[in-house]
Amino acid sequence: MTLTAPIPIITSPLASARRQLSDAAAYLELDHGLYEMLARPRREMTVSVPLRRDDGSIALYTGHRVQHNLSRGPAKGGIRFSPGADLDEVRALAMWMTWKCALVDIPYGGAKGSVAIDPRTHSRAELERVTRRYASELGEFIGPERDIPAPDIGTDEQTMAWIMDTISTGRGVTLPGTVTGKPLALGGSLGRADATSLGVTVVALEALSSYGLLPYRPTAAVQGFGKVGAGAARLLVHAGVRVVAVSDRYGAVHADGGLDIDELEAHVAREGTVVGFAGAEPIAGSELLELGVDVLAPCAVEGVLHAGNAHRVRARIIVEGANGPTTPEADEVFGERGIVVVPDILANAGGVIVSYFEWAQANQAYRWTSREVEERLRERMSESWKQVYAQTLRTGRSLRETATVIAVERVADAHRLRGLYP
Repeated sequence: MTLTAPIPIITSPLASARRQLSDAAAYLELDHGLYEMLARPRREMTVSVPLRRDDGSIALYTGHRVQHNLSRGPAKGGIRFSPGADLDEVRALAMWMTWKCALVDIPYGGAKGSVAIDPRTHSRAELERVTRRYASELGEFIGPERDIPAPDIGTDEQTMAWIMDTISTGRGVTLPGTVTGKPLALGGSLGRADATSLGVTVVALEALSSYGLLPYRPTAAVQGFGKVGAGAARLLVHAGVRVVAVSDRYGAVHADGGLDIDELEAHVAREGTVVGFAGAEPIAGSELLELGVDVLAPCAVEGVLHAGNAHRVRARIIVEGANGPTTPEADEVFGERGIVVVPDILANAGGVIVSYFEWAQANQAYRWTSREVEERLRERMSESWKQVYAQTLRTGRSLRETATVIAVERVADAHRLRGLYP
């Protein structure tokens, strides 16, 4: 008889998000009614997005926008174009955005959006038509004072430019604050492109220092060589960290002596993947997650660290560049094994911080210098790390538990102060 390994049960992102909230609510002794308000989105919109293809045929896609919480300010969150996007995923991501904004103390609630489409199989003209139709369907719900989208998986600054133009045209006035992550020519912020990557790097270095791993040249592996991962790998190398492995959806590469990130980025620009890079050996993407490194930075998608592989992870610190890469089951394993996890709502908050800076600049009709943006980002990330780390030392709870408690308490306080209408 041939025995096969059991397939691990991977907790959904929404189940993970709700479990984290439940734990924080129990610790804070929130009443059930307030917990229910925090557990459920304030608003959800599901829209049909028809597209006239370049060949004249008609395709139909489904779009979502979830506004999880509005108590601390307008909603804020990215829009992803991904064929696997569904409503529960968007609900989870919107909830995490609420906690992220509260943790780094910026005046937003959390939101997220998606269109279930694969942008790689569509022309630029088709993507423009999909984007504009999606934006027009949500036109009454998004805008500078309501809900401010930003780029995410499968979208970029051009996507944001189309959304800004669609909303502005509909209202008869140019509204640069409608979105963030825009091109500079339309009011985008200097420093926005690498903001999430810089935030990941700042927190990774803070964690390495706090846990006594900086006197020598630490090692890192980066899972996901996209917008966040590529920038994080480059910035970590510049900070003196030896990045020994990176991966993308097609495979992974490894070099004990460290990767030449500049050469690797040039290779990816030519080939579209890290696979085949001459300066490293190929390994499986799953193998990267189990390398014996000081820092593992999962910077791709949700749920890559789970009950099925957590016991094989050998990194000393995990810095979550992606949203929800670690399931609650994996968190428990890491806690038992003494592996430090810097949670996503802290580690990847650099993007929303600079998005807030961009929105503030749009409201002021004024542009900050790249140095001002970077200094303010570093200051906000470092201060947030210090608050979470200090409370973790006092309570003995994990960094994720501590960060979530801080964030949930701030949102709960906003609810109490505003009261319940009517």
